Amino acid sequence: MRKLLNTLYVTREEGYLSLDGENVVLTEKGKEIVRLPFANLESIYCFNYLGCSPALMGKCAEENVALCFLSPQGRFLARVTGKTKGNVFLRKQQIERFADNSVRLDLIRAILSAKIKNTRNLLLRSRRDNDDPDTCAPITHCLDLLSENLAKIKSEQDIDKLRGLEGESAKAYFEIFDKLLLRQREYFRLFMRTKRPPLDRINAVLSFLYTICTNDIASALECVGLDPYIGVYHTLRPGRVSLACDIVEEFRTVIDRFVISAINLSKINKDDFTQQVGGAMYLNDDGRKKIITLWQEKKRESFIHPLLKEKLQFGLFPYVQANLMAKFIRQEINKYPCLQVN
Repeated sequence: MRKLLNTLYVTREEGYLSLDGENVVLTEKGKEIVRLPFANLESIYCFNYLGCSPALMGKCAEENVALCFLSPQGRFLARVTGKTKGNVFLRKQQIERFADNSVRLDLIRAILSAKIKNTRNLLLRSRRDNDDPDTCAPITHCLDLLSENLAKIKSEQDIDKLRGLEGESAKAYFEIFDKLLLRQREYFRLFMRTKRPPLDRINAVLSFLYTICTNDIASALECVGLDPYIGVYHTLRPGRVSLACDIVEEFRTVIDRFVISAINLSKINKDDFTQQVGGAMYLNDDGRKKIITLWQEKKRESFIHPLLKEKLQFGLFPYVQANLMAKFIRQEINKYPCLQVN
């Protein structure tokens, strides 16, 4: 099993990363800020403008350390990858399996069913924690809609109609999302999901974490020899890790629950965000540091994986799901077991 090492997040906008021997060095305006052993890192996320040296990029590619570049606001820009590794026959099987309409349809239905089941579990837990009738009624209405759509997904044969059911479910869910909050409701409101750009505080932190999680899954897929750009549900698009976008659907409610807890426990507040002139809302420097610290703590928490029945650090879950997807593609297992959380 892969060991969960440290992730380096560079949030200093004027910082520059370089390689000095076997050490990663962060400098700012010529002054050394921090020095870390390269061997202790499994991934690097750069939220800085200056980026990093070609030597460090080459080292990351050679050692299979994920290196992602994002804007200071958390918008994904690029990933650095080296030579394609892994079994070429596995990638060939991936293309062939995903080209089979029946396999593709079954996989899409499984992913969407898992997403909606996870969403229902989140709402059921939230309803138990909230005794306000004005809050419980819309949650119950959303739960009923999700149950109806879940039943339809199991028998639907048209992929476009499946997309429609998923979109309807997501819209209903996000319309009542801020009702799941117990505190800071005056500052954290969400009326609809907005991505580019996020228009409120909740959308800002959700987009930030969805981006990080998607790239973690893409790195995990590459580690097992799969092509993260060839998916089944998300259409192929240059530069989009479609298979990682597919699998992140299973992880979304974990992120959502994390964000709800961070707001309810006042671990983040209204001062951790900056609103731009055009209305876009982003985490500021302090907000990013808070979320990154909390997310790293979350990744190191241990949970029982629902399929393996073993206790694993949550940060290893993307690698487990990537391995299960590879086993499904090699036909070592009949069905891909999606991640389902209670």
